[in-house]
Amino acid sequence: MAAERSDYDVWVVEDQRMFRRALVTLLNETTDMHCGFDSESCEEVIEAIEDGMIPDIVLMDIGLPGMDGIEGTRAIRSLSPTTRVIMLTVHEDNEKIFDAICAGASGYLLKPASTDQIIDAARQVRHGGAPINAYIASKLLSLFARLAPPRSGAEQYGLTAREREILQLLVDGMTMPQIAEKLIVSYYTVDTHIRNIYAKLHVRTRGGAVAKAVKERLI
Repeated sequence: MAAERSDYDVWVVEDQRMFRRALVTLLNETTDMHCGFDSESCEEVIEAIEDGMIPDIVLMDIGLPGMDGIEGTRAIRSLSPTTRVIMLTVHEDNEKIFDAICAGASGYLLKPASTDQIIDAARQVRHGGAPINAYIASKLLSLFARLAPPRSGAEQYGLTAREREILQLLVDGMTMPQIAEKLIVSYYTVDTHIRNIYAKLHVRTRGGAVAKAVKERLI
């Protein structure tokens, strides 16, 4: 059985040459990492992967000549699902963050991230983490909150499925004995459900419950 590698291969995709060289030097001076490939374009990285070179992690800029880093991330993850991609970019707008995560990025760091942050992010990703700084995390939470489907009125009031069913029957004009017969439950069970409906809807009468259900489209 082959021993697990003690270090891991981190590639750099960055079009600013000096910054790219600094990252390569940083990785090669870190005991548990090395940089086996660096480039200014996603196309060269994809070609290298197609030729059989498989990185553990890719540090990826977004604004690149030719294919951008988001499309590059999607292509890399398609060709090599085990490869993890960390975005390292100046872009902090919601659309870029969301698109990068959807493309398969495992982390999102903003330039200028410190050397410690970059190395720590690579180690986190290697062990299944998803490194993002606090600012990006807050933007993601706000973004996903806005994208979440609105809750129905019934859910907002906390009505159960049975309570919604009985509320519908009340709106249909059925009496409590009729509801009990239809649902094959006791009159007292129906009475308990209706009392709970009144409490949750903050009404005191059948008419109030029916009016609220129709007005707020709870059923």
